[in-house]
Amino acid sequence: MPRISPPVAEPLALWPFGLNLITVAAMTDPILTTVEIEPAGAACSSVIWMHGLGADARDFEPIVPELKLPAELGIRFVFPNAPIRPVTINGGMQMRAWYDVLSLDLPRQEDADGVYASGQAINALLEREKQRGIPAHRIVLAGFSQGGAMALYSGLRYPEPLAGILALSCYIPLAGRVNDERQPANQSTPIFITHGDYDEVIPMHYGRQSASLLQSLGYAVEWSHYGMGHEVCWQEIRDVAGWLQRVLALG
Repeated sequence: MPRISPPVAEPLALWPFGLNLITVAAMTDPILTTVEIEPAGAACSSVIWMHGLGADARDFEPIVPELKLPAELGIRFVFPNAPIRPVTINGGMQMRAWYDVLSLDLPRQEDADGVYASGQAINALLEREKQRGIPAHRIVLAGFSQGGAMALYSGLRYPEPLAGILALSCYIPLAGRVNDERQPANQSTPIFITHGDYDEVIPMHYGRQSASLLQSLGYAVEWSHYGMGHEVCWQEIRDVAGWLQRVLALG
């Protein structure tokens, strides 16, 4: 599970809640397996949330009750599993990854084929949500670390307006292609990018540069950073909850 930094300067703690707090259903997509949390009533919006490198679909499942979102928003949370593949930066070890990571050094070598393939798989999840009655403008793409990178990649290229793009502790993959490949449908889509000031895995300036690039292209980007490492913190959770309420507000 991702770590959550405490509200004061103490040693970092693991998520303090168990998986038995929520009833979940595991579903199988033709491409990706998912863990899903259904709302109490009928679903009228969806959040597709991608995990980070080496994690799995249950990684951010415990965050749902902590968001304390209004039941009337009718949010279905969809947590997909990335494919298992060897990851170069980890010595070729097999793990769940949205794409291979060759290096985090600049200039960055990137696995364009892996990013593209995962983008297609995420598009299939978007299409499935639409088939289940959730229009694109009621869907948020979200993710942490490598999953956040895929939320940005897929959201900027999706041909229909989305409700929002949430990118935590990440960067834009294949940033040099964004201007040529982005779709005008999501030019006005709210984008929330967050990062930790002391991130030892993906340095904060990667996130800041990504936010600045999108702002220079005219996107509605909200940028926020926190006194933490490569993790999430309580203030960030509260900010994410407020942002989700705004972008998924009914009426």
